[in-house]
Amino acid sequence: MRLELGNILIKDVQFGDATKVEDHVLYVNKQEIIDLVMQDEHITNVDVDLARPGESVRITPVKDVVEPRVKVDGPGGMFPGMISKVDQVGSGRTHVLKGAAVMTVGKIVGFQEGIIDMTGPGADFTPFSKLNNVVLLVERGEGIEAHQHEAALRTAGLKVAAYLGEAGRNVEPDEVLEFETKPVLEQVAQYPELPKVMYVQMIQTQGLLHDTYVYGVDGKQIIPTILYPTETMDGAIVSGNCVSACDKNTTYHHQNNPVVKAMYGKHGKDFNFLGLIVTNENVYLADKERSSNMTAKFVEYFGLDGAIVSQEGFGNPDTDLIMNAKKIEQKGVKTVIITDEYAGRDGASQSLADADPLANAVVTGGNANETIILPKMDKVIGTLDYVDICAGGFDGSLREDGTIMVEIQAITGATNELGFNKMSATGY
Repeated sequence: MRLELGNILIKDVQFGDATKVEDHVLYVNKQEIIDLVMQDEHITNVDVDLARPGESVRITPVKDVVEPRVKVDGPGGMFPGMISKVDQVGSGRTHVLKGAAVMTVGKIVGFQEGIIDMTGPGADFTPFSKLNNVVLLVERGEGIEAHQHEAALRTAGLKVAAYLGEAGRNVEPDEVLEFETKPVLEQVAQYPELPKVMYVQMIQTQGLLHDTYVYGVDGKQIIPTILYPTETMDGAIVSGNCVSACDKNTTYHHQNNPVVKAMYGKHGKDFNFLGLIVTNENVYLADKERSSNMTAKFVEYFGLDGAIVSQEGFGNPDTDLIMNAKKIEQKGVKTVIITDEYAGRDGASQSLADADPLANAVVTGGNANETIILPKMDKVIGTLDYVDICAGGFDGSLREDGTIMVEIQAITGATNELGFNKMSATGY
């Protein structure tokens, strides 16, 4: 399967009479977005705001971030099974408004949603401070349950991202990137001398608004499956999570998975990248055993030499992570895991809730319990009501002078377990 990504570089976003891309500026018709979102009966009010890099703006509580894209050639549409019909995606050509994003903001499960600062020290901990953001502030109707509101807001973000993506359909991209993964026997034959490696992506599926969707199917209902890596670039995996902001994989993360990108970069050079195994994170032990057994079976079936396993979330999912790593290693396959840490504010506590001697190659996204003081911003999009009770916050986090002291756990993307962040370690 071969996909071309045509990146259209967006350097600014402004309101305008028509939604279009012109001279690297995304112009947005505010009323058309409002009318589109208000088609959902579960939503009673929506406002649209803009937030640009370097502005004194705080956005919270943030649910999801989505990159505007449009299919210009090939089967299917963006976000299949969610807002497009269930065609297999990942081939043809997709145009990307690179540098732009849609953010969904509102009171869902505020204590498990995040903060994004567009300037200041907090901006360094989130990649989304570098984007030109169209922010949807959505209020739910009276009598609407939290899960209905989450679904409405999730769908609103996807629809608006697809609507904005259409503005790039007939724009000549600034760059075109090509990605290809062949059917497995052809792929193995292409580089027979190189180690065979696959990426095992664990998705958050613990329920109670801890959900991720694959082609529109709630991940709790799947058993491990195989995807061409390019399918994720067309929105085959979509976030529905209300989880700790620091290690939530937003839809933007799935569209721009850095593990996939890095593995394509080394494909045909250091190893033969055969594809993507998607597996879920379960609540009950029997379900954890089933999914990790099947993941290890796939690894054995494809005769792999190596695997990279990434996690989403912490605590209970640490068990799934270690199960996957242990069972894959027991198949004789070298395994590296990507996670983050909750090691206490002093960094002295146990980092993961589970461990095993076979899980001995680890990449960390950082310690989510590290604290930070966020300065007061001139403008807040959303509400500060949840700062003291959000994951990473505490009584007194929001100070009288408008500054906020929180763990970086409260910042969207701060310790992302795909490695989509800026933190790194230096050895001496």
